[in-house]
Amino acid sequence: MTSLMWILMILVLIISMIVSGTLRSKFEKYSKLLLSSGLTGKDVAEKMLKENGIYDVKVVSVSGYLSDHYNPLTKTVNLSPEVFNGRSIASASVAAHECGHALQHADAYSWLMLRSRLVPVVQFSSGLVQWIIIAGIVLINAFPQILLAGIILFALTTIFSIITLPVEFDASKRALAWLQRANVTAPTEFPKAQDALKWAAMTYLIAAISSVVTLVYYILLFVSGSRSRN
Repeated sequence: MTSLMWILMILVLIISMIVSGTLRSKFEKYSKLLLSSGLTGKDVAEKMLKENGIYDVKVVSVSGYLSDHYNPLTKTVNLSPEVFNGRSIASASVAAHECGHALQHADAYSWLMLRSRLVPVVQFSSGLVQWIIIAGIVLINAFPQILLAGIILFALTTIFSIITLPVEFDASKRALAWLQRANVTAPTEFPKAQDALKWAAMTYLIAAISSVVTLVYYILLFVSGSRSRN
Protein backbone atom coordinates (compact mmCIF):
# COMPACT_ATOMS: atom_id res chain seq x y z
CA MET A 1 0.00 0.00 0.00
CA THR A 2 2.87 2.37 0.88
CA SER A 3 4.52 1.74 -2.49
CA LEU A 4 1.25 2.52 -4.26
CA MET A 5 0.90 5.77 -2.31
CA TRP A 6 4.43 6.81 -3.27
CA ILE A 7 3.62 6.12 -6.91
CA LEU A 8 0.44 8.21 -6.65
CA MET A 9 2.29 11.07 -4.96
CA ILE A 10 5.00 11.08 -7.62
CA LEU A 11 2.35 10.94 -10.35
CA VAL A 12 0.46 13.89 -8.83
CA LEU A 13 3.73 15.82 -8.54
CA ILE A 14 4.52 15.24 -12.22
CA ILE A 15 1.00 16.27 -13.27
CA SER A 16 1.25 19.36 -11.05
CA MET A 17 4.50 20.38 -12.75
CA ILE A 18 2.93 19.87 -16.18
CA VAL A 19 -0.15 21.92 -15.27
CA SER A 20 1.93 24.71 -13.73
CA GLY A 21 4.17 24.82 -16.78
CA THR A 22 1.19 24.84 -19.13
CA LEU A 23 -0.49 27.60 -17.14
CA ARG A 24 2.61 29.77 -17.28
CA SER A 25 2.94 29.09 -21.02
CA LYS A 26 -0.73 29.94 -21.64
CA PHE A 27 -0.54 33.20 -19.75
CA GLU A 28 2.67 34.21 -21.50
CA LYS A 29 0.96 33.47 -24.82
CA TYR A 30 -2.28 35.30 -24.03
CA SER A 31 -0.38 38.19 -22.42
CA LYS A 32 0.96 38.99 -25.90
CA LEU A 33 -2.51 39.04 -27.49
CA LEU A 34 -3.98 42.52 -27.07
CA LEU A 35 -7.68 43.08 -26.51
CA SER A 36 -9.46 44.75 -29.39
CA SER A 37 -11.27 46.89 -26.79
CA GLY A 38 -7.94 48.29 -25.58
CA LEU A 39 -8.95 48.03 -21.91
CA THR A 40 -6.36 47.47 -19.20
CA GLY A 41 -6.86 44.93 -16.42
CA LYS A 42 -7.68 47.85 -14.10
CA ASP A 43 -10.30 49.13 -16.59
CA VAL A 44 -11.86 45.68 -16.89
CA ALA A 45 -12.05 45.21 -13.12
CA GLU A 46 -13.56 48.63 -12.48
CA LYS A 47 -16.05 48.18 -15.32
CA MET A 48 -17.15 44.75 -14.08
CA LEU A 49 -17.60 45.97 -10.52
CA LYS A 50 -19.56 49.03 -11.63
CA GLU A 51 -21.85 47.10 -13.97
CA ASN A 52 -22.64 44.66 -11.18
CA GLY A 53 -23.53 47.46 -8.74
CA ILE A 54 -20.43 47.11 -6.55
CA TYR A 55 -19.02 50.50 -5.54
CA ASP A 56 -17.25 49.74 -2.25
CA VAL A 57 -14.45 47.61 -3.70
CA LYS A 58 -11.17 49.19 -4.82
CA VAL A 59 -8.89 47.93 -7.59
CA VAL A 60 -5.23 48.20 -6.59
CA SER A 61 -1.85 47.09 -7.93
CA VAL A 62 0.33 44.72 -5.86
CA SER A 63 3.83 43.42 -6.48
CA GLY A 64 4.57 39.88 -7.63
CA TYR A 65 4.00 37.64 -10.65
CA LEU A 66 0.49 36.10 -10.75
CA SER A 67 -0.08 37.51 -7.25
CA ASP A 68 -3.63 38.52 -8.16
CA HIS A 69 -6.29 37.97 -5.50
CA TYR A 70 -9.40 39.41 -3.89
CA ASN A 71 -9.24 40.35 -0.22
CA PRO A 72 -12.69 40.25 1.41
CA LEU A 73 -11.39 41.91 4.59
CA THR A 74 -10.17 45.07 2.86
CA LYS A 75 -12.58 44.77 -0.08
CA THR A 76 -9.82 45.15 -2.63
CA VAL A 77 -9.19 43.50 -5.97
CA ASN A 78 -5.42 43.15 -5.95
CA LEU A 79 -3.83 42.85 -9.38
CA SER A 80 -0.19 42.20 -10.27
CA PRO A 81 1.48 44.95 -12.35
CA GLU A 82 1.27 42.85 -15.52
CA VAL A 83 -2.48 42.45 -15.09
CA PHE A 84 -3.20 45.92 -13.69
CA ASN A 85 -1.52 47.73 -16.59
CA GLY A 86 -1.83 45.03 -19.26
CA ARG A 87 -4.22 45.31 -22.19
CA SER A 88 -4.17 41.64 -23.10
CA ILE A 89 -6.62 38.74 -23.04
CA ALA A 90 -4.75 37.31 -20.05
CA SER A 91 -5.04 40.59 -18.13
CA ALA A 92 -8.77 40.84 -18.80
CA SER A 93 -9.33 37.20 -17.79
CA VAL A 94 -7.46 37.48 -14.50
CA ALA A 95 -9.00 40.83 -13.60
CA ALA A 96 -12.51 39.55 -14.30
CA HIS A 97 -11.85 36.37 -12.31
CA GLU A 98 -10.78 38.32 -9.23
CA CYS A 99 -13.84 40.52 -9.57
CA GLY A 100 -15.84 37.30 -9.67
CA HIS A 101 -14.77 36.83 -6.04
CA ALA A 102 -15.99 40.34 -5.24
CA LEU A 103 -19.37 39.40 -6.74
CA GLN A 104 -19.39 36.26 -4.58
CA HIS A 105 -18.69 38.39 -1.52
CA ALA A 106 -21.51 40.78 -2.38
CA ASP A 107 -23.87 37.81 -2.83
CA ALA A 108 -22.63 36.17 0.41
CA TYR A 109 -21.73 33.09 -1.66
CA SER A 110 -21.71 30.29 0.90
CA TRP A 111 -18.49 28.58 -0.21
CA LEU A 112 -16.56 31.88 -0.14
CA MET A 113 -17.93 32.70 3.31
CA LEU A 114 -16.88 29.28 4.59
CA ARG A 115 -13.40 29.58 3.10
CA SER A 116 -12.96 33.06 4.59
CA ARG A 117 -13.84 31.75 8.07
CA LEU A 118 -11.25 28.99 7.70
CA VAL A 119 -8.39 31.28 6.62
CA PRO A 120 -7.11 32.15 10.15
CA VAL A 121 -7.24 28.49 11.20
CA VAL A 122 -5.42 27.32 8.06
CA GLN A 123 -2.79 30.06 8.37
CA PHE A 124 -2.08 28.91 11.93
CA SER A 125 -2.02 25.19 11.12
CA SER A 126 0.04 25.52 7.91
CA GLY A 127 2.85 27.17 9.83
CA LEU A 128 3.13 24.25 12.25
CA VAL A 129 1.94 21.17 10.41
CA GLN A 130 5.16 20.27 8.57
CA TRP A 131 7.22 20.30 11.78
CA ILE A 132 4.62 18.32 13.72
CA ILE A 133 4.40 15.75 10.90
CA ILE A 134 8.18 15.36 10.80
CA ALA A 135 8.37 14.99 14.59
CA GLY A 136 5.46 12.56 14.49
CA ILE A 137 7.14 10.34 11.89
CA VAL A 138 10.44 10.31 13.79
CA LEU A 139 8.75 9.58 17.11
CA ILE A 140 5.91 7.43 15.79
CA ASN A 141 6.78 4.44 17.97
CA ALA A 142 7.19 6.40 21.21
CA PHE A 143 4.63 9.19 20.77
CA PRO A 144 2.11 8.33 18.02
CA GLN A 145 -0.14 11.15 19.30
CA ILE A 146 2.20 13.70 17.72
CA LEU A 147 1.64 12.29 14.22
CA LEU A 148 -2.11 12.12 14.88
CA ALA A 149 -2.09 15.81 15.81
CA GLY A 150 -0.20 16.57 12.60
CA ILE A 151 -2.74 14.58 10.56
CA ILE A 152 -5.60 16.57 12.09
CA LEU A 153 -3.89 19.87 11.27
CA PHE A 154 -3.07 18.69 7.74
CA ALA A 155 -6.69 17.59 7.29
CA LEU A 156 -7.74 21.20 7.89
CA THR A 157 -5.55 22.40 5.02
CA THR A 158 -6.92 19.61 2.84
CA ILE A 159 -10.49 20.63 3.60
CA PHE A 160 -9.54 24.21 2.76
CA SER A 161 -8.13 23.10 -0.61
CA ILE A 162 -11.35 21.23 -1.42
CA ILE A 163 -13.56 24.16 -0.39
CA THR A 164 -11.45 26.41 -2.62
CA LEU A 165 -12.51 24.48 -5.74
CA PRO A 166 -16.15 25.63 -6.01
CA VAL A 167 -15.04 29.16 -5.06
CA GLU A 168 -12.53 29.34 -7.92
CA PHE A 169 -14.73 27.58 -10.49
CA ASP A 170 -17.68 29.85 -9.70
CA ALA A 171 -15.51 33.00 -9.91
CA SER A 172 -14.34 31.96 -13.38
CA LYS A 173 -17.91 31.18 -14.42
CA ARG A 174 -19.04 34.66 -13.34
CA ALA A 175 -16.04 36.26 -15.04
CA LEU A 176 -16.59 34.53 -18.37
CA ALA A 177 -20.32 35.24 -18.38
CA TRP A 178 -19.65 38.93 -17.84
CA LEU A 179 -16.78 39.13 -20.35
CA GLN A 180 -19.08 37.74 -23.02
CA ARG A 181 -22.14 39.76 -21.99
CA ALA A 182 -20.23 43.05 -21.78
CA ASN A 183 -18.41 42.45 -25.09
CA VAL A 184 -15.09 43.10 -23.37
CA THR A 185 -13.66 40.19 -25.35
CA ALA A 186 -14.42 39.87 -29.05
CA PRO A 187 -15.89 36.57 -30.34
CA THR A 188 -12.42 35.45 -31.42
CA GLU A 189 -10.90 36.45 -28.06
CA PHE A 190 -13.46 34.85 -25.73
CA PRO A 191 -12.34 31.20 -26.29
CA LYS A 192 -8.80 32.25 -25.35
CA ALA A 193 -10.08 33.79 -22.11
CA GLN A 194 -11.91 30.53 -21.40
CA ASP A 195 -8.74 28.55 -22.01
CA ALA A 196 -6.66 30.78 -19.72
CA LEU A 197 -9.10 30.47 -16.82
CA LYS A 198 -9.53 26.73 -17.39
CA TRP A 199 -5.82 26.13 -16.83
CA ALA A 200 -5.79 28.46 -13.83
CA ALA A 201 -8.59 26.36 -12.29
CA MET A 202 -6.63 23.18 -13.00
CA THR A 203 -3.89 24.29 -10.60
CA TYR A 204 -6.41 24.39 -7.74
CA LEU A 205 -7.77 20.99 -8.70
CA ILE A 206 -4.31 19.40 -8.73
CA ALA A 207 -3.45 21.07 -5.41
CA ALA A 208 -6.58 19.60 -3.83
CA ILE A 209 -5.87 16.12 -5.21
CA SER A 210 -2.26 16.33 -4.03
CA SER A 211 -3.40 17.33 -0.55
CA VAL A 212 -5.87 14.44 -0.37
CA VAL A 213 -3.26 11.89 -1.52
CA THR A 214 -0.73 13.20 1.02
CA LEU A 215 -3.31 13.09 3.81
CA VAL A 216 -4.17 9.48 2.98
CA TYR A 217 -0.44 8.62 3.03
CA TYR A 218 -0.04 10.12 6.53
CA ILE A 219 -3.12 8.25 7.76
CA LEU A 220 -1.78 4.94 6.39
CA LEU A 221 1.57 5.68 8.01
CA PHE A 222 -0.14 6.23 11.35
CA VAL A 223 -2.24 3.04 11.01
CA SER A 224 0.85 1.06 10.01
CA GLY A 225 2.71 2.38 13.03
CA SER A 226 -0.18 1.45 15.33
CA ARG A 227 -0.22 -2.12 13.99
CA SER A 228 3.54 -2.54 14.46
CA ARG A 229 3.20 -1.50 18.10
CA ASN A 230 0.48 -4.09 18.63
